[in-house]
Amino acid sequence: MQQSHSPIVGGNGFAIAGFKQVYATQAVESALEDLQPGANEALRSTYEKMIRVGGERFSVKPGRMPDFDALADELPNFAEVLDDLRKQLVLCMESDDPLQLSPVLLLGDPGIGKTHFAKRLSQMLGTGYGFISMSSLTAGWVLSGASSQWRNSRTGKVFDTLVHGDYANPVMVVDEIDKASAESHYDPLGALYSLLEIETARSFSDEFAEVPIDCSDIIWIATANDAARIPEPILNRMNVYQIEPPDAAGSRRIAQAIYREIRESHNWGRVFPSLPSDAVTDRLAGVAPREMRRTLLGAFGTARLDGRSELIADDLSERNARRQRMGF
Repeated sequence: MQQSHSPIVGGNGFAIAGFKQVYATQAVESALEDLQPGANEALRSTYEKMIRVGGERFSVKPGRMPDFDALADELPNFAEVLDDLRKQLVLCMESDDPLQLSPVLLLGDPGIGKTHFAKRLSQMLGTGYGFISMSSLTAGWVLSGASSQWRNSRTGKVFDTLVHGDYANPVMVVDEIDKASAESHYDPLGALYSLLEIETARSFSDEFAEVPIDCSDIIWIATANDAARIPEPILNRMNVYQIEPPDAAGSRRIAQAIYREIRESHNWGRVFPSLPSDAVTDRLAGVAPREMRRTLLGAFGTARLDGRSELIADDLSERNARRQRMGF
């Protein structure tokens, strides 16, 4: 599958390296022609949409080095990961090579910001984002789809992110990969064995669509609490990082970063000061990073109900900070 190298520069300062063909429309047309009368209508509709939108997607890489220092300041416990990503990025930025980063596994306690880190990385790279939660699987085929012969079958998350998205190289997060439970007839992580290897990922077939798609530029980030529950072949295909909880100073920086992000992303945030008070920061730093966002949103609402345009420590109530199951 071919990739164009004519750059298109976006308004955000990132360069779009070109377009990449993630699937061949001719192959889809042939598959559509081969469908028998009475075939799965969802499959027919999938093929028709693939032909209509075409197989080319943006292949994006930064035109300059992202501000990893700012992200390390925001998430100080991820400094080692960012340092390694910086080394990989500089090599592809100095050539016509597409953006390719080694698969990453983030190990650590629940609630320390692993999922949030992946989202922020996607924003900094300027590419798409896909999310797969392995803890909430109801079927083993969420990654790779299920055969159209089965009732209620459908395409998998990898196919959906590439075919229905805009990018050939999205950040794909496999959240809580250690929670995947292998069934006797199907390994929910089986598709990753080929998806994490560039050569085999170039021709990945979703079991529903059965048309090869090029997944070789996907940027994989997995999160987990316990490496012992992850198959060794998966671990061998990834760069593994142990993420420690932030220290007191790091927790304060994370609290301030999340405060700024919430304030700046809402029109109502303009009535609040650009930074929280020391008392609010100290109180918020005692909350796990996973819970900070929910705590702050509740605190902002509490302040406005009280007619105030500045948070006080008492706004950060235990009720606002109650634990959530999903990442922040």
